[in-house]
Amino acid sequence: MKKPLMRIPYTELFPPPSIIPPTARSLPGAVAALQEFLHAPPLPLQPPSSQTLNSGPGSSQPPGSPLPRSTVVLTGAGLSVASGLPDYRGLNGTYRVNKTYRPIYYPEFVSNHPARQRYWARSFLGWSTLQNAHPNAAHYALRDLAGMGFLSGVITQNVDSFHPRAHPGLPTLELHGYLRAAVCVTCGGEVEREGFQKELARLNPRWEGFLRGVLVEAPGALETEDPRERERRGVRMNPDGDVEVPGAPYTTFRYPACPACLARSSSAGKGTGTGPLVLADGVTPGRVEVDDDGAWHPAGNAGVLKPAVVMFGESIADRVKTAAEEAIDGAGKLLVLATSMATYSAWRLVKRAKDRGMPIGVVNIGGVRGEDMFFSGLDPGQAGGQGVRLEMATDELLPALVREMQQSGQGWSPSAESSRGENVFKDMLS
Repeated sequence: MKKPLMRIPYTELFPPPSIIPPTARSLPGAVAALQEFLHAPPLPLQPPSSQTLNSGPGSSQPPGSPLPRSTVVLTGAGLSVASGLPDYRGLNGTYRVNKTYRPIYYPEFVSNHPARQRYWARSFLGWSTLQNAHPNAAHYALRDLAGMGFLSGVITQNVDSFHPRAHPGLPTLELHGYLRAAVCVTCGGEVEREGFQKELARLNPRWEGFLRGVLVEAPGALETEDPRERERRGVRMNPDGDVEVPGAPYTTFRYPACPACLARSSSAGKGTGTGPLVLADGVTPGRVEVDDDGAWHPAGNAGVLKPAVVMFGESIADRVKTAAEEAIDGAGKLLVLATSMATYSAWRLVKRAKDRGMPIGVVNIGGVRGEDMFFSGLDPGQAGGQGVRLEMATDELLPALVREMQQSGQGWSPSAESSRGENVFKDMLS
């Protein structure tokens, strides 16, 4: 068996959490703790630590000055489980149920045509599940909390686009990208996924027939939330929207080339004014080759389309890192929802918030990476204003929180200070 190119971090369960405050074990107690968390007055900004980058709007504040009153939210795959999508590290997550699963790695994808065939075949089969899924009650509860003035924005690790669909008025930073488009590794241009899916169907009529057969002959195979039931019906659904079918002939699958690069490659030397196609090194000439039906052909070296997500082994763009840091620095509290924070890209943001002296709230079923350090030094008698750690389903807890706050008429208007941070966040995302 071929060894993985890199290790997947933290595939086993973390130790169970300590509930903070202890009164938050029940739904009413958890709602009360989150109310206290959101309403608590701002704490003073702490001096920057040696590990915290001194950037973002919050860095201009002198230490000791009040933090903004608003809360920024960080979400993970667990938030979309109630929408019918699997997560990675939950009790029924992909890494728990399918011990042989490993995601495709970025170096493997960009350099290996068979690896891309396998990826796009599985993605083609899984797209209908993602397309038919919808935001759940937790996503809409965030919209309502933002409407009350409590939230400045959302940073999500999820690639399903549920956040911008559920609350378009609340800024969303998609830390790991999104599946609603494919992006060219040569020119950086994007192709909308709906049209790309139609091209995949056109180039692969037998696969299209197989997909229709799965949907007709095994109804619910792609929709059931139970991963073991999916596998019993012959499919394995993974968190990033792809479906694994054991024994499938992936090497027969074809995928289209980037249309912009194909046009430039075809017109090279014809005086079109578009300039020659060049690879990312800025030197090597690019060439796109396609077969008679327009499918990408390995005789070429350019025009490869990948999903517009950050793959394992791929770096997050600097502008996205900066926007995430500024989202943290522009808020006074951080609420972490439905993620074990196993990926460093998420964990470092929570560490940044801790270093700034921001109260941290975590709602996740199961343990979280290094969570003890995020709750160290709390007053044992505090009711949630200094921090909360809850173990409860977000699609149950957040709507209950909204109902309680609406019934009691709770809400506030953001101050001019916190609004400045929110505007910077919006500017970074535009």
